[in-house]
Amino acid sequence: MDTTVDANTAQQEPEPVKGGIVAYLQVDGAMKAAEFYKRALGAEFAGAHPPDDRGRTMHVHLYINGSSLMLCDPYPDYGYPLEKPQAFTVMLPVEGIDAWWKRAVEAGMEVVTELQVMFWGDRYGQLRDPFGILWAMNEPVK
Repeated sequence: MDTTVDANTAQQEPEPVKGGIVAYLQVDGAMKAAEFYKRALGAEFAGAHPPDDRGRTMHVHLYINGSSLMLCDPYPDYGYPLEKPQAFTVMLPVEGIDAWWKRAVEAGMEVVTELQVMFWGDRYGQLRDPFGILWAMNEPVK
């Protein structure tokens, strides 16, 4: 799907938000992150606010595995500086975890915790993306 944003995007009807709780991540390069998540996690582009003259965007909306994910760039000049991601993990429950894991690693995610059966009985592993976000994938063992 083409993630090119033009001046008309802000006037289009927004796509529906999917999921009960939606992560809104601030990353250095929101449009680059959207492209990366497309390759690594099969993200679908739902919409975005057009970039400013510095290439920053205040809003990107993606769908990943049936849920929404929102992204934005930092705006230190408006009181929103870039901060190192910490103390949270984005959990991604999936079916077919081996294929999800392989695609993410091949796209450039760094393995933090190897994919394995955990003490609670599910297959689980953690990955860090190039933007510093920690992701966990989980699939119940059948």
